[in-house]
Parts: sequence; structure tokens; C-alpha cells
Amino acid sequence: MTESHPPHPRITKAVIPAAGLGTRFLPATKATPKEMLPVVDKPAIQYVVEEAVSAGLDDVLMITGRNKRPLEDHFDRNYELESALLKKGDEARLAKVQEPSDLATMHYVRQGDPKGLGHAVLCAAPHVGHEPFAVLLGDDLIDPRDPLLARMVEIQARHGGSVIALMEVDPQQIHLYGCAAVEATADGDDVVKVTDLVEKPDPADAPSNYAIIGRYVLDPNVFDVLRKTEPGRGGEIQLTDALQQLAADEKVGGPVHGVVFKGRRYDTGDRGDYLRAIVRLACEREDLGPDFQAWLRSYVTEEM
Repeated sequence: MTESHPPHPRITKAVIPAAGLGTRFLPATKATPKEMLPVVDKPAIQYVVEEAVSAGLDDVLMITGRNKRPLEDHFDRNYELESALLKKGDEARLAKVQEPSDLATMHYVRQGDPKGLGHAVLCAAPHVGHEPFAVLLGDDLIDPRDPLLARMVEIQARHGGSVIALMEVDPQQIHLYGCAAVEATADGDDVVKVTDLVEKPDPADAPSNYAIIGRYVLDPNVFDVLRKTEPGRGGEIQLTDALQQLAADEKVGGPVHGVVFKGRRYDTGDRGDYLRAIVRLACEREDLGPDFQAWLRSYVTEEM
């Protein structure tokens, strides 16, 4: 008779750290949060919330800071604007305005001192409690046609513990990321067991070219580890350091697995990549793509 195991609790909560200053986009981010910068015609943060919701997470906590009030306003109702659109009979734009407030149950907490990603995640502890939860970083936009987070939730439900998103990068670029040492599993080519983690290693010392990207599904025991984690690289509390402890001792909070992502990812944290993300997404839009691609081809031809 096959031994049965109690199911792991269903994940319903997503945490989105959004307290950064966005200094790489100054002066645009002097008065506007970087998360509200538009990617085509939606702010970047809305894509991230939509991703969480599409994976079944309908309770979203944003970790914010000063000058982040526009984030709350975007996911709230705007009755004056809705009324004006309703009077005009502009139902299409009315639906777009109402969509953000209908996506999920939204919550907000301020980080206060910017002590790193690990500290931002720790700020979510009172809200999350003793449930597994997801963390989504706003600089990484994952194409909705590539359901990375849903796959991570599936693996966490199967094995418990924590799951991180990995992506193969040029070995010479691994110093820009957290890096994972991994072992193969029986779950498929896209799932690995994480045995060690190093934050931004020198390429010569990196255990692999598997880079951590901005999606995590975490066991709540990570909070206890983060409370004891000393500041690491950059004087900040690193989430990677806490995950390294979980990977080293499964008794602390279960195993750590990685889902290797080979789909479409748009990096909006860098100015050049942000512009490339806008072009790529605009080209793929049915309402914008044909005309925009024609203009783009013409422009590139003229400039060559």
C-alpha cells in the first residue's frame, strides 16, 4: 500500500517588494515610482499582479516606502474618472480603468529602512503567517504565455519547502545574479534540486551558470532564518543567504528546488532592457503590432 502524505497548503498569498528608489530611471522616478512606469499602456507593476492572479494567488501584499502612494491609487477605484468615462459611453476605457481594482485583494506595508530584499520579505511575516507564499520582483516581467509561477507553485505543492526560478546566463554575467549549485531530479528537465546558493559570485568561483531571477515560492520558515541572517553583500540582508541555509539543512524548512525558465522574460530594471521590453511587447500586440512593426522596419532601414 502506498504511503499517503498530507497535501501541502494551497498558496494564495503573493508578496511584491516595491520600496526601491528607482535611481537608474531618474529624473523620471523623482516623483513617480519606478513600478508605475508604463510598459506600452500599463504600468509595470500591473503585469506582475496579473501574473500572480493567473497562478491562483488572489491576496497580494506590496512592500512599499515613501512616495509610493500612486501604487495604492492605481489598484483602487477612481470614481470621478469612471463616471466621466461612463457619461461618454466609453466602455472600453472604463473596463481598463476598473480592471486593476478588480484583480486581487490588495494590502500594503511600508518597509521603512531599505535593508535589502531579505528585510523586505521579512516585513511580510505578520501578513503571511505560517503559510507558503510567493515573492515576485517587479523588475522581471514574465510573459503570460509562459506560466513560470504556476509551475513553481505546482513543484512546491509536490515537494514542500521552497522553489526558486532559475535561468541559464552567460557565465561571464553570473556575477550580476545570485547563483545556484544544482542536482538533477526526476521531475523533468526544468526542475532541479538546489544544494547551494551564492550571491553575485566571481565567474571563476560560480558553481554553475544558473542565475536566480525574480520569482520565489517560499516556505514560511524562511522568516525565522531571515530574523537571524546578518547583513551580507552591500550591507543588506540578502534573501539568497537565507535560502542558502534552507538548502543546506532541509530540517529547517524543507528542500529548495529550482524551476529552470526558458521562456520570455522582460527586464524593466535597466533602461536599455526596459526600452527593448516595450518594443517587443508592442510588436506582439494585435492592436499596435502591425503598424508599429512597419514603422520600425522603415526606421531601422533609414538609420542603417
